[in-house]
Amino acid sequence: MSRIGKSPVAVPEGVDVQLNGQDIKVKGKLGELTMHIHDEVSAKLDDVANDEGKTEKVITLAPKSNSKLSLQIWPTMRTLVNNLCIGVSKGYEKKLEIHGVGYRVKLQGNTLIFSLGLSHEVRYDVPEGVKVVVEKQTGLTVSGVDKQLVGETAAKIRSFKKPEPYKGKGIRYADEYIVRKEGKKK
Repeated sequence: MSRIGKSPVAVPEGVDVQLNGQDIKVKGKLGELTMHIHDEVSAKLDDVANDEGKTEKVITLAPKSNSKLSLQIWPTMRTLVNNLCIGVSKGYEKKLEIHGVGYRVKLQGNTLIFSLGLSHEVRYDVPEGVKVVVEKQTGLTVSGVDKQLVGETAAKIRSFKKPEPYKGKGIRYADEYIVRKEGKKK
């Protein structure tokens, strides 16, 4: 049995959850997300008393059978439902830094324009549901309620100029460590 799958998903305060068959709709202060839970997994919404005597809502997921697929997809669905609850209450964000002489970014409307030492500027249209803030010319923050969309957008931006190991030039995550190599010796 899965340790991840067994633990129930606590619904944060101020988050409204609607469970309609295999479809789940989560609504919070930052937005609204929906997801279809796999047919091999069952979900139910319960009220549970916590240590302080107050009742809180939890979502419990369980496999419908003991098939291999059912046991494999169960913890994944639990994690995705948890990501929905966290996303609409707190949100997700990724910080990116740009290192290199002359490397910079600016935001025009809904388009990011990168100068990355290439013969042309790299333009990227920010997808719907993601907010990008350019703090300075060499730093930006990607945020939103959908964890997958935020991570995908940040990875796409990073792919325009991945950090290289000799001088560390390129776009990297703020908490990323680049293993540096020593250059050629004479």
